[in-house]
Amino acid sequence: MKQFKGRVVTPGTCEARAVVSHGGFNTLASLQKALQFGDKTAKVSDQNNPDLFGKPIAGKALCLPKTIGSTTGGMVLYCACEMNRNPKCMLFSERIDSLACAGSVLASVWSKNPMVVIDELGDEFLDYVRDDMLIRISEDGTVSVE
Repeated sequence: MKQFKGRVVTPGTCEARAVVSHGGFNTLASLQKALQFGDKTAKVSDQNNPDLFGKPIAGKALCLPKTIGSTTGGMVLYCACEMNRNPKCMLFSERIDSLACAGSVLASVWSKNPMVVIDELGDEFLDYVRDDMLIRISEDGTVSVE
């Protein structure tokens, strides 16, 4: 087991299996089909992300460097939370961008299904974590990876 300390963006504790992207996560391209056509597992529909394409992310620990793409990204994350098609947590190796931050904060305030979000975990985190590893998050932003 290895531990990483990040900055808490939206607080909480959780435990989930990792799904890892080494490239930017395009929120709209990745979640559009799940939100429009009822895929409750939220399989990633962004063909430009080979790490995630076709993999379900609902209820998972989404490990990523950053989000990219549309200015709708924050609302897409909030809607995914409202529809219970969101990752259980998002773990950023880099600093979160303003759009993803806004969506996760909106969900933490207004949704019955918010996500825990931690950023600034560092490149070592993303180099270490692999799909299906067990992730545990503590209130203080400590991320344990098994």
